[in-house]
Amino acid sequence: MTSRQTTTSRRRAKEREALLQGTLDLLILRTLLWGPTHGHGIATSIQRDSGGAFIVEHGSLYPALQRLLQQGWVKAAWGVSENRRRARFYRLTAAGRKQWLGESSKWERSVQAISRVLHPAREEQ
Repeated sequence: MTSRQTTTSRRRAKEREALLQGTLDLLILRTLLWGPTHGHGIATSIQRDSGGAFIVEHGSLYPALQRLLQQGWVKAAWGVSENRRRARFYRLTAAGRKQWLGESSKWERSVQAISRVLHPAREEQ
């Protein structure tokens, strides 16, 4: 790998990190709308659904899941995964669903506002 490729790889990794900061909880809540899922399944779903733009490392995922558990937005129970291993499955609570609705609405408004700033309408003369 050339130094230019290394620099590009590092920059992309930092961009992914910056995008996830502050949005990981929202992405996890959204993933759990589909039903109970174990941690690896959550990470895989986020990566797949984002077209590979978001790669959630376990070092970020599990602390986020603990935050969500403490907030009462998710619950966890032990079960058996599809590959017959013991895994902790997370599910959305009613409070988590309410939180997701509020946060996703706020996120949509923010995206629209940022888009307006980045691409202002030209004044007609």
